[in-house]
Amino acid sequence: EVQLVESGGGLVQPGGSLRLSCAASGFTFSNYVMSWFRQAPGKGLEWVSSINNEGGETYYADSVKGRFTISRDNAKNTLFLQLNFLKTEDTAMYYCTRGSSAAGTRGQGTQVTVSS
Repeated sequence: EVQLVESGGGLVQPGGSLRLSCAASGFTFSNYVMSWFRQAPGKGLEWVSSINNEGGETYYADSVKGRFTISRDNAKNTLFLQLNFLKTEDTAMYYCTRGSSAAGTRGQGTQVTVSS
C-alpha cells in the first residue's frame, strides 16, 4: 500500500522558516517524481514544487521561487521542503504527492500557519 506521511508543519512568524518532511512507503520511491502541493483556506489545490526521481532537477511555482527548496533522500525514502522567508500568504495545508499531478497519491498533509 502506497503511504505518504507529511510532518514538520507549525506556527511561525513572517520571515521565519520551517522544514517539511514526507516519509514514503509501499513503492519504489527512487523511481518517481515527487511534488508538494498546498491548499489555503477556501482555495483550491496549488502546485508548489516538484523534483525528478534522482533529485537533480527541481521546479518551483513563481510564488515560492527563491524562498523554498525541495530535496529528497532516496536512501531514506523521504522528500523534504525547506520553507524560508515565510509570508502570511504561505499559510496552507501542505501535501506531498507521488508524481507531478494533483490527482496523484498524497498524504494527509501538514499545516503551515504564518502569523505574527
